[in-house]
Amino acid sequence: MLRGRLRRGPAGAEGDDPLDAAQERRVRAVLALGGVPQADLADGVQQVRLRLLERAAGGQEAPRDVSAWAAVVASRLAMDWHRARRRQERIGERLAALRPADHPSGEETSLLSLAVARGLDALPDAQRQVVVLRFYADLPVRGIAEALGVPEGTVKSRLHTAVRALRARLHEDEVV
Repeated sequence: MLRGRLRRGPAGAEGDDPLDAAQERRVRAVLALGGVPQADLADGVQQVRLRLLERAAGGQEAPRDVSAWAAVVASRLAMDWHRARRRQERIGERLAALRPADHPSGEETSLLSLAVARGLDALPDAQRQVVVLRFYADLPVRGIAEALGVPEGTVKSRLHTAVRALRARLHEDEVV
């Protein structure tokens, strides 16, 4: 059982690490082969550990083959990493398309970023949450509604109000 193993540690070792050294190497290899950069491999291994610990904490039985289970989770994490990277690229492309032909200086971009961050901080939590999920996480309104457990109309209303407040804030600060 995973709970007993977590108390004892892997292969009788002290600690609460649900992955032994061989399983960790396998997870790293799956992530690396999946295209995750070297700098992000440690985070990926930690994500696999976390999911295994969450599974135990949730009362689920341990996987029959922890190594195989961890490899599958690692492959899904690699796919998620690529999706997130593509999403960020699409956001960057959208933002680039919105920029005027004469590119603002680094200082202007920094001022705009700072103004947007301040505007987001000023929003109520519910509005900030939908803005971040819609424009930064690139989720559709339906996905946001499902994730938050609220009707789509509520998400649309919060988005509308938040964008209007952000626009007003940026005009007040004379950023746009």
